[in-house]
Amino acid sequence: MNANLFLSLYYSIGKLPQISHKMSRGKETVLIGLIFVCFCCLFSGIVLICAVLTNSLVLICVVAAQMVTSGMTSMGGLGGFDINSNINLQGTELQKVRELDMQYSQMRAPGIYGGIAFSLTFGVLSLLFVVSGNKPPQLMSRKLLVGALVFQAVGAVAYVVAVGLYLHFVIGVNATEMCKQRERLYARNGYSWMNCDVGGADAAVALFGLITALLYTAGTVLTVQTIRRVKHYLQERKRREADKQQGRGRSQGAPLRAETTSV
Repeated sequence: MNANLFLSLYYSIGKLPQISHKMSRGKETVLIGLIFVCFCCLFSGIVLICAVLTNSLVLICVVAAQMVTSGMTSMGGLGGFDINSNINLQGTELQKVRELDMQYSQMRAPGIYGGIAFSLTFGVLSLLFVVSGNKPPQLMSRKLLVGALVFQAVGAVAYVVAVGLYLHFVIGVNATEMCKQRERLYARNGYSWMNCDVGGADAAVALFGLITALLYTAGTVLTVQTIRRVKHYLQERKRREADKQQGRGRSQGAPLRAETTSV
């Protein structure tokens, strides 16, 4: 939500005690409902901004997991880290480690590239919904609100499923005999940290993924409340306009009846 919405909320709340005695009970209820709608929309925007940040953290941790586990292998654009200058391996053993590193990186590649594409997609879409929701909710398109609702509901479910699949994939790769052989070769030369356990970067991917799912869940609830309150506000405003028109028609008809009676 933008600064204009925040300022309108501030001034509306500040003026509520002064104007509440000047309006009917119906008008006061409508105003309070509108303020509640704006608050729901404001918090929904904050949740989406936090989701953009957690998607970025998921992306960073996915890349970090590749860099940490790649060993002596460099994977193109993602890159690894080169420990040739300090490695104690030589000859055929060194060549074997390089081959195992390459195989391990290739086996993890689907999870790496899938995680990058997944987090980047949801991060960009979340940012687009944040930018598009830059006006009061009662002025927004209903399609935009419904789209944000569907996106966040799908995002919450998709992230839980994606975290489960990512961990299952990583554990499956680490359980292979190739990974065990690689672990033994590194441990033999004092590199015990290069093992087949789930690494800290992979755990961070899962953690931030679940946090993102919780944020999308909270955003879904807030968006549902916003849509319901906006619908109620618009219906109430339409009813009040209809009542005003009926009142004007009656006031205009009353003098005509009086003149007819006098004649």
